[in-house]
Amino acid sequence: MVNTARSFHDKWHQNRDLAFRQTLTPGSDIQTWILTRNGWGDPDGLTEFLRPRRRILDAGCGNGRVTALLARHAPAGAELVGVDLTAADVARENLAGAGNVVIHEGDLLGDLEYLGDFDFIYCQEVLHHTRHPAVAFANVAERLRPGGEYAIYVYRRKAPVREFTDDHVRAAIAGMPYEQAMEFSHRIAEVGRQLAAIGADITVPQIDELGIEAGTYDVQRFVYHFFAKCFWSDELDAEANAAINYDWYHPQDCSRHTLDEVVGWYAHAGLEVMHEHVDHYGITVRGRRPGHRAGSPPA
Repeated sequence: MVNTARSFHDKWHQNRDLAFRQTLTPGSDIQTWILTRNGWGDPDGLTEFLRPRRRILDAGCGNGRVTALLARHAPAGAELVGVDLTAADVARENLAGAGNVVIHEGDLLGDLEYLGDFDFIYCQEVLHHTRHPAVAFANVAERLRPGGEYAIYVYRRKAPVREFTDDHVRAAIAGMPYEQAMEFSHRIAEVGRQLAAIGADITVPQIDELGIEAGTYDVQRFVYHFFAKCFWSDELDAEANAAINYDWYHPQDCSRHTLDEVVGWYAHAGLEVMHEHVDHYGITVRGRRPGHRAGSPPA
């Protein structure tokens, strides 16, 4: 955990506005990915989903970019709370103008009772970076009110060559300071940029032994999905692209999961699964605590 905390402290303090604008921009790849994987479809879908929510938690809020998105679409008078172990000060600075947002420093494996209870909890791209993801999941779930929903995203287990590459590189750069790890990450991003620039698709057969699913893929995404993460997006500058590759390779706590495993977390916490989405990158699940919100009619 020491390495992971250091990785994210360095990432957020050196890239304070990473993906912030893109997260708030309708139609951007980043916002579209957040909305579609959670089953909201578009910004109006998020607004409708949040309409009955009065207390919303962004658990593991990083620099506050998704906290800001949730605040933008939450109903008037809703309270937004963010909590993060390594970047609470960055999120506070980024959200200084948002009067309905409070940011706390805290560990998802620690005592969270002081935060109170919530009728929506967003906890995405963070549980897989804790030492005990299932324990952290359950700890956060304790803060969910009856009738509330809890939405998570965790990394999925990937194709075998990709898994080998990820673990090999992660071990190789674990001890690197931020500047050196970022120099490596720039080179990985450049591979992604060059592959994306080819601008061609390939159609491949099913190869179960390599975990390759039959289909047509952009060349960069084919390599990315099945062989090595080499993230590149034209929406971001070179430094931001490198930071996203750093985010994947440098933290040593970086678990990968299956849908059955994640659904089991919800069942163990007594939550009913409302939405599932699995893509090449990860697993998104929303689950509801039975009952109804105070002041609301039974569902």
